[in-house]
Amino acid sequence: MTAELIVLVLVALLQVVQIMLAGAAMNQAGLMQWNAGPRDTAPNFPPLVGRLIRAVNNTTEGLVLFAIAVIVTVITGQSSGLTATLAWIYLAARVLYVPAYAFGWSPWRSAIWAVGLLSTVIMLIAALF
Repeated sequence: MTAELIVLVLVALLQVVQIMLAGAAMNQAGLMQWNAGPRDTAPNFPPLVGRLIRAVNNTTEGLVLFAIAVIVTVITGQSSGLTATLAWIYLAARVLYVPAYAFGWSPWRSAIWAVGLLSTVIMLIAALF
C-alpha cells in the first residue's frame, strides 16, 4: 500500500474519532436524547459541541478533495516522495485542526486549514504531471 493510501485510511479513522468526540461532547452537555433521536430540530449547542460538529463537517468536506487526490495519484502511478510528504502534511494539518477548532485558536485554525488545503491542491497538480 502506498503512503498516500495509508494516510487516506488514517484520515478516515481520524474522522471516526472526531464523530465520537462530538457525540461524547453532546452527551456530556445533556443532549444524549437529541443525539440518539431523529434530530428534527437542532438545539442551541454549547460552543465546544458546535465547534466539534463543525470540525467533523469540515473534515468531511476536505476528505472529498483529498481522497480524489490520493486516488488519482495512486491509480496513475504518480506516487512519489513529494505526494507522500503532501499526504502526511495533510494528515498532520487535520489532526491539529481538531483542537484548533474545538478551542477556538484564531487565526491558527484557518492557517492550519489552509496548510491542509494547499497540500491537497499541490497533490492534485502533481498528479497531472
